[in-house]
Amino acid sequence: MITRIAAKQVKELSESFKAIAIVGPRQSGKTTLARDVFNGKRYVSFENPDNRRFMTEDPRGFLEIYQEGAIFDEAQRVPELFSYLQQILDENPARGQFILTGSNNFLLQENISQSLAGRIAYMYLLPFSNKEAETLMGKRQTLEEAIFKGGYPAIYDNNIPPNKWLPNYISTYVERDVRQIKNISDLATFEKVIKLCAGRIGQLLNMSSLAIEAGVDSKTIASWLSILQSSFIIYLLQPHHQNFHKRLVKMPKLYFYDTGLVCSLLGIAHVDQIPLHPQKGSLFENFVINELVKERFNNNEPHNLYFWRDNTGNEIDIVIDKGTSLYPVEIKSGKTVTSDYFKNFDFWNKITGTTEGTVVYGGDQIQKRSNGITILPWNDINTL
Repeated sequence: MITRIAAKQVKELSESFKAIAIVGPRQSGKTTLARDVFNGKRYVSFENPDNRRFMTEDPRGFLEIYQEGAIFDEAQRVPELFSYLQQILDENPARGQFILTGSNNFLLQENISQSLAGRIAYMYLLPFSNKEAETLMGKRQTLEEAIFKGGYPAIYDNNIPPNKWLPNYISTYVERDVRQIKNISDLATFEKVIKLCAGRIGQLLNMSSLAIEAGVDSKTIASWLSILQSSFIIYLLQPHHQNFHKRLVKMPKLYFYDTGLVCSLLGIAHVDQIPLHPQKGSLFENFVINELVKERFNNNEPHNLYFWRDNTGNEIDIVIDKGTSLYPVEIKSGKTVTSDYFKNFDFWNKITGTTEGTVVYGGDQIQKRSNGITILPWNDINTL
């Protein structure tokens, strides 16, 4: 086991807030993180039906046992908990009393916003970053290994082949978690939609096209995509709004929180298949953006990543919004730097008046170019 990068921020939040919610996909390490940082607290899992029943039937009696605080795992399973916690937190000024974990962002946020707003801090925990995975392994990964394995801790902790573990994760998610969020009767079509999404990573989201191919209506697609977002399977990267007198694309781009999951859904059975796969560039782009998102979340910083594209096709893969300035990043899977890597910067710098940016690429050398552009290897992305 390793100490997660997010551990420092979780500890700091517990010194300022009465309760902490650690939210992220199932099997991302939320429980392990909570029990590691708060090893003196009692632990309760609401996956256990006896604990759920006790809390539901006698909430006051249940919480009387944990007046000094506790870790409540999968708290969204017992929505009755939150109203009773409100009173306890209001009566006790102590910080860091309760640590709640949850794998369903929608249900957890809904309950928290109704009862615990202002009393609780959020921490989003995604699967391992590449840096964390390599620390646990004690060695460097190749780019293809990092993409193929993804970041779910169980794959690294138990040395389970990704092509064995990930299909079971998908099946468990579809059969169990989806039913908790919404009782979908046609699970086969829902799983088909997940696979269709995997084939569209890095593309503009076209729900009409997705609906036609899946054989359902657009409202159903919108509902199902919302489920996939709330359970941390996919996320939508939004376009940046600054137009520089250009008409902009308004549709978001579709990405997955884990590239190993995408590989499994695409039927990639071995790491050696990635270099020749038609989705190689999109997988690399998804991987790089994931690493940037994890870097922000692990440091408890808000999501500030966008893309920029006008209606004539000029595009920047990532725009980092720093509040007072925009920083452009291009993502190129090739291992050899070519003049094509700088083409989009020429247009961007012309309309913004800036002369800086970074290319994240599949190679291994850091370069500082005279045009103000930094060439950054994929495995040094945490320095961006």
